[in-house]
Amino acid sequence: MTFVAGSASAARASESTRWGQLVFGIVCMVMIANLQYGWTLFVNPIDQKYHWGRAAIQVAFTIFVLTETWLVPIEGYLIDKFGPRVMVCGSGVLVAIAWVMNAMASTLTMLYVAAAIGGIGAGVIYGASVGNALKWFPDRRGLAAGLTAAGFGAGSALTVIPIANMIATSGYEAAFLWFGLGQGIVVVVVSLLLRAPQAGEVAAPAAPAVQQTRRDYAPVEVLKTPVFWVMYVMFVMVGAGGLMATAQLAPIAKDFKVDGVAVTILGLTLPALTFALSIDRVLNGICRPFFGWVSDNIGRENTMFIAFLLEGIGIYALFYVASNPLYFVLLSGLVFFAWGEIYSLFPATCTDIYGRKFATTNYGLLYTAKGTAALLVPLANVLTAATGNWHAVFLVAAALNIVAAIMALALLKPMRIKAMAGG
Repeated sequence: MTFVAGSASAARASESTRWGQLVFGIVCMVMIANLQYGWTLFVNPIDQKYHWGRAAIQVAFTIFVLTETWLVPIEGYLIDKFGPRVMVCGSGVLVAIAWVMNAMASTLTMLYVAAAIGGIGAGVIYGASVGNALKWFPDRRGLAAGLTAAGFGAGSALTVIPIANMIATSGYEAAFLWFGLGQGIVVVVVSLLLRAPQAGEVAAPAAPAVQQTRRDYAPVEVLKTPVFWVMYVMFVMVGAGGLMATAQLAPIAKDFKVDGVAVTILGLTLPALTFALSIDRVLNGICRPFFGWVSDNIGRENTMFIAFLLEGIGIYALFYVASNPLYFVLLSGLVFFAWGEIYSLFPATCTDIYGRKFATTNYGLLYTAKGTAALLVPLANVLTAATGNWHAVFLVAAALNIVAAIMALALLKPMRIKAMAGG
């Protein structure tokens, strides 16, 4: 093991240091959450102003996800090499620029360019935050990755209502401008506190509940292992349904005529769409550390089976009751609760198999599956236009999740055991 010069016998980092780094990463994730999860609030207002069509506007969402994911392996290499601080700081500037451009965009081209800039910035911040969590917490990898990913999943929960209100009162342009600037500034400030652990600062767990590799795999080696591609396919299958729900929830609610219907739960009354978005963000965040913690105790593949099956059933049931505002809110929450855990289970599994040294880069390779899944999001609009309803979209999404659940136990688990035995 190579020690960093001046590391003074590689003294162990304190728990407060480890948790502090985790919190800094979570704050950065919260600040970029709206780039993905707040997008659905802007689709209809943009279309009402420019009449570009929802399918054309949603191409921007796909571009964002593609640039956010497919460049992460390169960004991850730079993060592993130079550390998270400088990379995240520059990316905070990029995400601010992206939303300012959205506020000024009067053409689809400008909207698409802004999406690409935002995706690059968000990808660096996401990769650095998750990679740092995986490196600082080898003993609680699922939980740490889940808590960090929760910042991205639930980070927009508190801002859904303020953004919706600002769109209604001041226009979507003002919401893009002021929230974009605020989010970017916070990322820049917090990034100055981020750092990766030095060699020897974090000890490998003596007897981890989940099997971990005995060596560090280089990224080129990872791509040559069949188990990586099984995980990749599963990630795409599960990710497609969740991204469709994320991008299309507002249009779905509008088509089922429940978006503005008041719903009361536990004494709180809100329009069904606003309620669903708020609950979805919270549950999408809670599920990540929850299922990560579960996987630390019962195994990654067993947890995948439970979560993926639950999501498949939830998506199928949602279609049949979506016209009921209360059921729309509750079941959309269930779908997001069962979907978000892919962002804790897959990075933890990837690092279990391939080691800590190149954790950011190796998970970055796997994370590109989210970009591949995003290519299917515009097809939901095309399929809906061709069939006249959302039936086929819901059925396909449900089926993909159920098949992935079976693959977790039937394919991934035995292949992962075999691969790690040979490592």
